[in-house]
Amino acid sequence: MHPKQGFIILGFLFFILFLPLTASAEENDIYEQRMALFKKTEALTQIPWYYFAAIDNYERNIKNSDEPEKVISIYFEEEVWYGIGNAAQASEMEIIQSFGGIGKDGNGDGKAQIDNEEDILYSMGMVIQEFGMNEDDIKIALWEHYKRDLTVQTIMNTSKVFKEFGHVHLTNRAFPVDTNYNYSFRNTWGDRRGFGGLRIHEGTDIFASYGVPVQSTTYGVVEMMGWNLYGGWRIGIRDIYNIYHYYAHMNGYSDDLKVGQVVQPGDVIGSVGSTGYGPPGTSGKFPPHLHYGMYKDNGYSEFSFDPYPYLKKWERMSR
Repeated sequence: MHPKQGFIILGFLFFILFLPLTASAEENDIYEQRMALFKKTEALTQIPWYYFAAIDNYERNIKNSDEPEKVISIYFEEEVWYGIGNAAQASEMEIIQSFGGIGKDGNGDGKAQIDNEEDILYSMGMVIQEFGMNEDDIKIALWEHYKRDLTVQTIMNTSKVFKEFGHVHLTNRAFPVDTNYNYSFRNTWGDRRGFGGLRIHEGTDIFASYGVPVQSTTYGVVEMMGWNLYGGWRIGIRDIYNIYHYYAHMNGYSDDLKVGQVVQPGDVIGSVGSTGYGPPGTSGKFPPHLHYGMYKDNGYSEFSFDPYPYLKKWERMSR
């Protein structure tokens, strides 16, 4: 081999080996930038940082995934920001105020720029401050801003998660059934179901024995517990990516689990069963398994999507 060829190959291997590290460093950097901005805005407004983080995270996850990721994703309509009649979109504070715009100067340069992260966060803080500083006041402010109950609920849940863990870089995942036990699954999303009328199967069935531990796949908040005609004993967890995780046909719940509780990947939430297809307590109408479904909220509606590719990935990560 020619020495020059050897250098080219070594250089290529070096690039391949260190590419993931570079990508990881860039990812960490953007999370650090966000945290610094959230903490700075907290100091300016006295509103806890995790509310800004949750609002930003919510808006990031209703956007088209093809859009380039920004440090801050909170969005204001131009007319709302600059004020009705400010056709030139002048960003000087005096002009915006005269037109009734809500844009505020967060970095002290005398201007409220709609694409400036500090101005955006500070303006959101001022929107919240109009209603007060306690939790109920913040809920009212969010409702007035978004006009949607599920949006308010999602943001408040996400803020609880961020507060619990103290940061926003939460990327771990877990398989929903303990992989130390025997289990099997295949892609069953979209299959026909007949009980309760013709419908499609909105999830993946993971077959395992009675009592096999079921665990949270993600960071989130327990939003729903109780009996469901179709799903039997079920749990719903809303995660920090605007996704509702649905666990059904369970044998029972963990003793200390309750609605409103923050969970993380790997937390045991109950066990596999065969409940459902009837009134409370109905069991044994089908082999024991966990029905696992995922529902995405895009800011307007909530819809089911196929969890199978994610389950395969989380299975590999868990082993």
